[in-house]
Amino acid sequence: MGRLFGTDGVRGIANETLTCELALQIGRAAATVLSDADRRRPRIVVGTDTRISSKMLSAAVTAGLCSVGADVIDLGVIPTPAVAFLVGKYKAEAGVMISASHNPFAYNGLKIFSGDGYKLPDALEEEIERIVLDSVQLPELAAGAQIGNAVYRDTAPKDYIEHLKSTVPYSLEGLRIAVDCANGSASRTAKRLFHELGAECHLLFDHPDGKNINRECGSTHPEALQEYMRTHDLDAGIAFDGDADRCYCVDEKGALVDGDVIMAICALDMMQRGKLAKNTLVGTVMSNFGFQKFCEENGIGFVSTKVGDRFVLEQMLLEELSFGGEQSGHIIFRDFATTGDGQLTAIQLLCQMRRTGAKLSDLRTCMTHYPQTLINLEVSPAGKLAFYTDPVIKEAMDRIRNNLGDKGRLVVRASGTEPLMRVMSEHADPTTADRAAQEMAEVIAQRLNDK
Repeated sequence: MGRLFGTDGVRGIANETLTCELALQIGRAAATVLSDADRRRPRIVVGTDTRISSKMLSAAVTAGLCSVGADVIDLGVIPTPAVAFLVGKYKAEAGVMISASHNPFAYNGLKIFSGDGYKLPDALEEEIERIVLDSVQLPELAAGAQIGNAVYRDTAPKDYIEHLKSTVPYSLEGLRIAVDCANGSASRTAKRLFHELGAECHLLFDHPDGKNINRECGSTHPEALQEYMRTHDLDAGIAFDGDADRCYCVDEKGALVDGDVIMAICALDMMQRGKLAKNTLVGTVMSNFGFQKFCEENGIGFVSTKVGDRFVLEQMLLEELSFGGEQSGHIIFRDFATTGDGQLTAIQLLCQMRRTGAKLSDLRTCMTHYPQTLINLEVSPAGKLAFYTDPVIKEAMDRIRNNLGDKGRLVVRASGTEPLMRVMSEHADPTTADRAAQEMAEVIAQRLNDK
């Protein structure tokens, strides 16, 4: 992890750790690093989610970009994967998304995409960091007619929706669904997408006010959607996060269908249709133990990476694989997208339901979840660093893993986007899983709280 960039871009509390001044400097540095040397006026697309600080930070980034001679295409409120797609469609050198994804509204962030629609590699992020933090290769400011211009593109949502529609060969006519927009970016696109595909769509949490994004709704808080599904006669519920790059589902009985189960359903279908490259997919160390067992039982290769959809994608590109994702709902269909896309995931799953006539409650039985306990512990930046070298923590991890044996596992990691340590344990026996996580969490709390 860099000094500015984490696993999912730059992130912090708006106007505290992520200020307008910093956003402006990042805009200038990004334009300098990502511009095509043969093009005198680089073009950058900029999108935002719905949080109250997004327009402020978008204005700052746009000012930084224009100040060094870049032209900006303002996409307005749009999902993160739309920015990744529209970079290519609008022939831009780069794209910037202003969003803190699933975090509370006080946070915000900058995600930067290169001209091919992929998140920046480490080398380019480090170059931007050197310009911003070390004043290395300071960008030359434009003057007069060389100053960049910013233009709003009101067709952006339509262009993105048309792309999504092109990925499914069947309409969704006959399906009745509920869609939780998390009061975020999907509020701009979901209604049109699902209606144009023919589904009867009940929209929930689609009235953003700048402060209610992700608040007791969306993929991180699906309880309201689950209750809605239990009290309405519908086929499926869909929940996005704030910038709509994640997707969770709920079956017709109100049971949660997380990213692992969605991946299992889609992977099995893709393999049967000859669409799963090398009959292999990419997951992460947080993928449920049951998901790994599912892959073994169905002859599907499983490659594990660190947590973060950027690491999943890197492995997919390295091994020329077409499908991968995370338990959190970041799922990448590389035939159609360069990043995780919640709405793309939803329509791929719904299209399978429409084509096969299967109920989601039946499809989800292809995989059995192992009981899982997840504990999040707040730690300081110094505590995060100390975790990697603390001998007492290492001894405890080895001991607990040995106790779990081959019927379970323990994963301990530092969050790439929040000041947290995450402790996750799984075991066929839920009591054993819970005891292992609690024991590990206590050791970490004792060792890192004073750092």
